[in-house]
Amino acid sequence: MSAQTPARFVVFEGGEGSGKSTQARMLAEALVARGIACVITREPGGTPGAEAIRALLLDPGLPEWGTQAEALLFAAARSDHVAHLIRPALAEGKWVICDRYVDSSRAYQGWAGGLGDEAVLALHALGSGGLLPDLTLLLEVAPEVAAARIAARDRDGADKIGGRGGAFHDRVGEAFAEFAAREPERFRRIDASGSPDEVHARVVSTIEPLL
Repeated sequence: MSAQTPARFVVFEGGEGSGKSTQARMLAEALVARGIACVITREPGGTPGAEAIRALLLDPGLPEWGTQAEALLFAAARSDHVAHLIRPALAEGKWVICDRYVDSSRAYQGWAGGLGDEAVLALHALGSGGLLPDLTLLLEVAPEVAAARIAARDRDGADKIGGRGGAFHDRVGEAFAEFAAREPERFRRIDASGSPDEVHARVVSTIEPLL
């Protein structure tokens, strides 16, 4: 890695169907093409322990956990993820590109679930030392576009959290917009409509100052 590209931690956030996974993969591929070492990962998940917790959280065949238990499980998965993948990769000088992180817990459990932002951030401080991304890319798309993407993605059924009702996901969107307004130094809002290549071009333009 060149001296001009120090390790960075970049997270994609947004509601269901905003294209986070696709854009995370495309950004990682673009960085590698530039000769920048990077790791692509996701939450919940990214390490064997965190992936095991992911299965517990998202399996629609399991009963609902309740907001408090759900938040604790996400925090536990994130703690393992940060300790065993994110921090080591950053220490090695690699970029870390992550599909969701703590702002999803703030939006889903804290805001839409009613647990509150303070509780989620306290769990994050305890489990992950409060580690935040260098940059959070918030992908925003019209509800009808998101719905079409979700229908194509979830032909075999939605996971437990993705399958919650429209009112819940409306609150999630409100939360992300509020976080971006409160923390403009960390968040960048990106229009996620259009083709994957069009959105990727916006992403690359946005992260250019970090390169």
